[in-house]
Amino acid sequence: MSRYTGPSWKISRRLGISLSGTGKELARRPYAPGQHGPNSRGKKSEYGQQLTEKQKLRHMYGMNERQFVNLFIKAGKIKEGKHGVNFMILLEQRLDNIVYRLGLATTRRQARQLVNHGHIEVDGKRVDIPSYHVEVGQVVSVRERSKDLTVVKEAVETSVANPAYVTFDDEKLAGSLTRLPERDELTPDVDESFIVEFYNKIL
Repeated sequence: MSRYTGPSWKISRRLGISLSGTGKELARRPYAPGQHGPNSRGKKSEYGQQLTEKQKLRHMYGMNERQFVNLFIKAGKIKEGKHGVNFMILLEQRLDNIVYRLGLATTRRQARQLVNHGHIEVDGKRVDIPSYHVEVGQVVSVRERSKDLTVVKEAVETSVANPAYVTFDDEKLAGSLTRLPERDELTPDVDESFIVEFYNKIL
């Protein structure tokens, strides 16, 4: 299954969550799209709940199904901690997400474009793979030739606050993951236990 590249607002309304993190998608029409939208949020089956939670997290990080499953399997091999929480932490360690968390982009989709177009460096070396796994202590920065990009400047200027597990220098346009996040620092809008139950049935 390929990555979804259509209107993110429509997916946000269908899943009942702001995928951009701004809340704008649900501000005016907090119901699913389509003629039955306002009345479509009835009680879901257990499978329906599991599928919805999985889709929330997958679309939030902009991943295709194969990438998502492979990372879920990788999380299951970590001996310490809970499978679902470890999975969410691995998602947070993706390079495109770290770029977003540092405030160098206003959305994860924009962050992914910055990485794809070669504007981002990790420890001084250009990395153009959005799924690159960022380790604690690695420095993520904007390439010298890309520091005047309008999208980066606007993102940094409008950034309100960074999560406690990252540090950022707005003069150098560089930051790092200082520690792994705790579960209560990650999105409260997703119940990862449903995702674990969903994949445990099919994998």
